[in-house]
Amino acid sequence: MKRITIFGREGCGFCKRAKEVCEAKNLDFRYVDIHKEGISKADLEKTVGKPVETVPQVFCGQEHIGGYTELAAFLEAEGV
Repeated sequence: MKRITIFGREGCGFCKRAKEVCEAKNLDFRYVDIHKEGISKADLEKTVGKPVETVPQVFCGQEHIGGYTELAAFLEAEGV
């Protein structure tokens, strides 16, 4: 499986859950705090390719997965 990238922010429960599920499954992942990295909502929308209302925004390689719920379903579908 390609590296998982999670764009999130501090204080976000779903961002924390996304990190925890990746850690629990020993997945290769990178967590990017959008506030610490100075990533704006507009920047994130360019990366995702559509309007973004919430975080986390999760990618597997270059493929946009969605948020935490979509990540959990994606991992289940992949048998991870």
